[in-house]
Amino acid sequence: MKIAISGKGGTGKTTLAALLARALAGEGRPVLAVDADPDANLASALGLPREDWPEPIGGMKELIRERTGAREGYGSFFRLNPDVADLPERFSREAHGVRLLTLGGVKKGGAGCLCPESALLKALVTHLLLQPGEVVILDMEAGIEHLGRGTAEAVDTMIVVAEPGQRSLQTAQSVRRLASEIRILRVGAVVNKVPPGMDLAPLRAGLEGMDLLGTLSLDPAIARADLEGRSPWTGSDVQRAEVRAILDAVAAGEGRKKP
Repeated sequence: MKIAISGKGGTGKTTLAALLARALAGEGRPVLAVDADPDANLASALGLPREDWPEPIGGMKELIRERTGAREGYGSFFRLNPDVADLPERFSREAHGVRLLTLGGVKKGGAGCLCPESALLKALVTHLLLQPGEVVILDMEAGIEHLGRGTAEAVDTMIVVAEPGQRSLQTAQSVRRLASEIRILRVGAVVNKVPPGMDLAPLRAGLEGMDLLGTLSLDPAIARADLEGRSPWTGSDVQRAEVRAILDAVAAGEGRKKP
């Protein structure tokens, strides 16, 4: 199972990534959670102490130069397919049965440009998605920076996280269009912070073209956990049921992920 999670900032995509990872790890599944958002905070959501947070690989200048062959100043040729097979084991950290790897971002003008940092990170994501036998959950920003046409079809489902509001739904549709351009074959949505008794019909209409994989209830306990720097995983019966429903919907769609 390879899941990419995206959405407008503040919708709760990192919360969802952490909940899915914790639930799957609790079932004994091998789970690698990948923080691919430059504003990295998945470590906190997984409950990893600050002193144990993994260093973002995108900021490891010496490693990038070593693997890509780029010279100081990045004004030279460099390898587009560097060796990355050892990096997940070397640089991941464990939290509640989940291995966490932090990619970081390319913190320079033209972040989508072809540069040594980008080449290394894309090669690493490709390696992770094409490796069998492990659940991979990618917590991404609203774009699809780390994915390319050569690896997109390895993603079983891209989950776009939205809130019950028009701006959030519009961003979800933008992500869906970007994903379709690189042939991510299944894009679904999860609506977060849903108040009790809310009519889901307007949400389904705003998410046209996407499966509604499930919802997460508006939960004051999650807000408190975020404020206190704790994991949003409360383990309540309601939370477990909602997360399980989302995972079941993802699993049900794997067999029909066809062009």
